[in-house]
Amino acid sequence: MSVRHALLALLSEGPKYGLQLREEFEAGTGEVWPLNVGQVYTTLQRLERDGLVISDDDSTAGADGPQKDYRITPAGEQELASWLRTPPDLSSPPRDELVMKVLVALRVPGTEVRDVIQVHRRYLVELMQQWTRIKEAEAGDDMSLALVLDAELFRLDSVVRWLDAADGRIKRAAAESPAHPTHTGAAGPMPAQRRKIGARR
Repeated sequence: MSVRHALLALLSEGPKYGLQLREEFEAGTGEVWPLNVGQVYTTLQRLERDGLVISDDDSTAGADGPQKDYRITPAGEQELASWLRTPPDLSSPPRDELVMKVLVALRVPGTEVRDVIQVHRRYLVELMQQWTRIKEAEAGDDMSLALVLDAELFRLDSVVRWLDAADGRIKRAAAESPAHPTHTGAAGPMPAQRRKIGARR
């Protein structure tokens, strides 16, 4: 999540001050991602340093204390437009903690890898059910929340499907080679060709 570009997007609507940006950021993301006001001001300072926003020297005192308006600059508008149209770098597999746990479990003596998989699968399914209930109860008229929850549900579903595929692969490997346990040494050394995944650009 790019707080930097989210703030630029909010400022593209017009001048705003720090607390206002935090409130609008949280509302615009369905209040799923809370934002520390300190992070807002730190990000604004960096944006101003980079010439992407400017601030009013004159502060007005409001109910929340001094309020300094920030405005997006033409350079900030160009930066925002470029970011929106630039695909994220997904060329390298992320170091996902769950994937690492399954890989590590393959190496630990006495560990039933399929049990590890099922523990995490049950948790993810329960989490999907919780998000689905929230979506049905609260996201009806909140487009931002609905989109965020859809994204999370799709993400969790893909992880569950990966766990199912991993479980099936390990089960087949055990059936084909009963004397070859799915823990210490089962994975073997990683071929050099596979280690190159993600190194290509």
